[in-house]
Amino acid sequence: MQGRTVRRVSLVLAVATALTGPAACTSPVSSDGPGKDDRAAHGRSVEALRSAERATRRAASARVESTTTMGSLMSMTADGTLGWGDGITGTLTITYTGGTLADTMRRLGSTSMEARYLPDAYYARMGEKFAEQTGGRHWIRYAYDDLEALAVGSGAHLGDQMRTTTPNQSVKLLLASGDVRKVGEESVRGRPATHYSGTVAAADVTDAALKKQLTAAGVTSETVDIWIDERNLLVKKVEKARMTTGLMTQTAHYGDYGVRVPAQRPPLSDTGDFDDLMRKKAGTS
Repeated sequence: MQGRTVRRVSLVLAVATALTGPAACTSPVSSDGPGKDDRAAHGRSVEALRSAERATRRAASARVESTTTMGSLMSMTADGTLGWGDGITGTLTITYTGGTLADTMRRLGSTSMEARYLPDAYYARMGEKFAEQTGGRHWIRYAYDDLEALAVGSGAHLGDQMRTTTPNQSVKLLLASGDVRKVGEESVRGRPATHYSGTVAAADVTDAALKKQLTAAGVTSETVDIWIDERNLLVKKVEKARMTTGLMTQTAHYGDYGVRVPAQRPPLSDTGDFDDLMRKKAGTS
């Protein structure tokens, strides 16, 4: 396989990680502050978010719709189902709608791909033109344990990030904020929900695993807004951060909690392994 194609595969994977939440940031996003003098209100917000994190985690699956923009690099949408009861599973349709990576995908024959999450690996189905360069194989398998070979983005910690692509992680991220506050009661797609907001500074995070992920991704600060419904379930989130490629914004809607999540491994005969592709790249460089 040609080195150029492998580099393109790396870019596709790097963009797919935008679904996992925090991306590489270089400077804080401004915030008006949470009104820290009202400690009682802050405490009530924290307790409500803890309840939401537990309820969302226990729900174990949901339908997901998201949009992500990363400056001029790309804009994308994702739609499908995710489960997190026993490792991450799920199937998403990812469509690149703009930016330089959409142009790259277009040259590969399609701006849309199917992504499947299984507990040990992530699979991406590429287009026919891509398959012509991989012996007719349409699927790429990315074993989480092998993702440190990726030379783009957070590298060695990319596997950890992809394994935590779950709604409750956004709630945990907001809980790490020192200025979390209740914004008010609002409507999300016609249903009542409570809006919470905060700015997360990586240096102030006390959760060791979360801090490791933020630090590895180069995050200094980002704003997080989430909406919780009457069942204590996350129904919407918005995250914003400043990157070298521009402002990263991700909006996601969650619903149909408890939905069945089909996620089958693609046929072995139609699948190429990312680690093998990287070795071939090294052999031709």
